[in-house]
Amino acid sequence: MCGVKGIVLDASILLKAGDDENGSPSLRPDALYVLRKLRYSNIFTGISYGPDLSAPKVRLLQESARLYSYNCFVFRPSAIDSFVSEVSLEWDENTGSYMHVVSSYKDEEIAQMISSGWLITVLRSPGKASDVEYSTGTENPSKIFINKLEELPLTICHLNKKAMGKDVKTVGYLMKPSREEDFAKRGAFPIKPTPNGLIFVPLTYELPISQQLQEVDGVLHKATDDIITVEMSSSSDFENKVTYTEGMQELQRYIGCHPDCRVIDPFTNIYPVLDRLKIQQILGGLENLNSKSCSKIRGPHFLKVVDFSEPKLEDKLVDAKLSLPNIVKPQVACGVADAHSMAIVFKEDTYKDLNVPLPGIVQEYVDHSSTMFKFYVVGKKIFFAIKKSTPNADTLIKLAEEKELKPLLFDSLKSLPVDKLKSQNEDNTRIDHELVTDAANWLRRVLDLTIFGFDVVIQESTGDHVIVDVNYLPSFKEVPDEVAIPTFWEAIKEKLTGKQSTEAAILL
Repeated sequence: MCGVKGIVLDASILLKAGDDENGSPSLRPDALYVLRKLRYSNIFTGISYGPDLSAPKVRLLQESARLYSYNCFVFRPSAIDSFVSEVSLEWDENTGSYMHVVSSYKDEEIAQMISSGWLITVLRSPGKASDVEYSTGTENPSKIFINKLEELPLTICHLNKKAMGKDVKTVGYLMKPSREEDFAKRGAFPIKPTPNGLIFVPLTYELPISQQLQEVDGVLHKATDDIITVEMSSSSDFENKVTYTEGMQELQRYIGCHPDCRVIDPFTNIYPVLDRLKIQQILGGLENLNSKSCSKIRGPHFLKVVDFSEPKLEDKLVDAKLSLPNIVKPQVACGVADAHSMAIVFKEDTYKDLNVPLPGIVQEYVDHSSTMFKFYVVGKKIFFAIKKSTPNADTLIKLAEEKELKPLLFDSLKSLPVDKLKSQNEDNTRIDHELVTDAANWLRRVLDLTIFGFDVVIQESTGDHVIVDVNYLPSFKEVPDEVAIPTFWEAIKEKLTGKQSTEAAILL
């Protein structure tokens, strides 16, 4: 048995029921879900329809096929051999089975399809039996029944895992659609097994999480996408301050009861990355790395503020080695709407009316020649990219003078003015790669994360390498796909198999 190599989705499970034949047909919501999930699965996918289907519906299906880069096939029950031959000729894949997903079938049709080596998956009508069923009596189940279209990726995962044996590991992934799209379109989440033996399957809250997790060996998540609130006024541990969606809570409960299901990465490990104060405190430990290098790596000077009108704020800023201008950030680093609402402050008397969520972190603004080095730790490998960044303080002050030096408010997910004339080629020679590699390995040990990123700027006056941000599961989009994605798979496989990564080295 070689698993599923191609899938043909019949019109009967894609089109919304009740649409007028001569009106404006539409796709079922769950059909859109499946079309999106299969788009980057690395499995051939097509759409089939009968010769008697109305022209508007055919046009809709053909437009959908073009949108998702799928094939279209005409299915005639009287000419099944021709249908089978057309699909085989179009896809020209020698190993594995093709699957036809339909809403109903006739026994003679099924027998002919099965004799050609096809799998038939039938979407039950509402009210039918509730469990997925696999036919018995053959090593390769040829008739499969599902109750929801959302079960289809999981069904394919089940068949491929069974076909490939114990060496294959399955990874369920869960994150917001835009982030999933960014990863998937780079080929990161194939349902067809990767060269190193991974199968990726999307998890959905439309199905019981416990049912889905029974099929996977590990979970890759971006839990911050499922945060509802973060309560920073509580004195309890950060773990108890985060409120997740019901689906994410169900996922956490299941994993808590099934320690054999590995998580990339454990929820407790990502909590420091949610808290800018905690990260700043952790970065204080970088001092121990500075003995063997001429350069120095550190976190920025900082001060936690709970009230911008608090007495002697000016003195506290001085004690924290903070001089104007400063950058002010919410303590919550991600997961909530205003986590990226920040400000650069130029005058002390403007703090009291500052519109930045509290509690907040006042952080040193480092003159860094408008250059930022973005580092990505992916398992045992480190990548970096050079990015243009915000201007030095003198340039910002000139911009702020036009508005009487009022605080510069911004969203950190959007860009600020950058020095477009500066060449980045010379910047690479300024970075101390050995020092940053040591810092990356140190952070990997302290944070115990498989995939994370951090941003480094080099202070003009001192040459200090300052880590200004740390984030979990970045997109590492600056790294070429042919390098990034195999490294991504390697890191996940090592996590699932329990292998310990050696010290990482930067890949230039």
